Amino acid sequence: MTLGLARTGTAGSHFSGDLFLAESVGNPGAITPGFETLLDPGSAGRLDALCFIPWGFMDPFYAAVVQATEEAVIDSLVANEEVTGFRGHRTPALPRGLVVRELQARGVIA
Repeated sequence: MTLGLARTGTAGSHFSGDLFLAESVGNPGAITPGFETLLDPGSAGRLDALCFIPWGFMDPFYAAVVQATEEAVIDSLVANEEVTGFRGHRTPALPRGLVVRELQARGVIA
């Protein structure tokens, strides 16, 4: 995520509200604690196994996250709307045409 934000010129800060998440799509039940054999005598001698993507093949996944984050930032700039919030505080929408022209001038979008 950090790289996707950086590609749009966004800088994180202590109060920026950026979220950094980690997710595991690991193999549920692939690693069992030793006491399983006490509960199920038929599992004695069973070997645990993990399936995973080897390190050498991870780069495309990182690239996909960077591209998706970059796209989300750009979409939020272009698809924004005026908002009136707490106690009438108003945040105007960014002018879409100007945002698109600036992004094109910087080579961010075609």
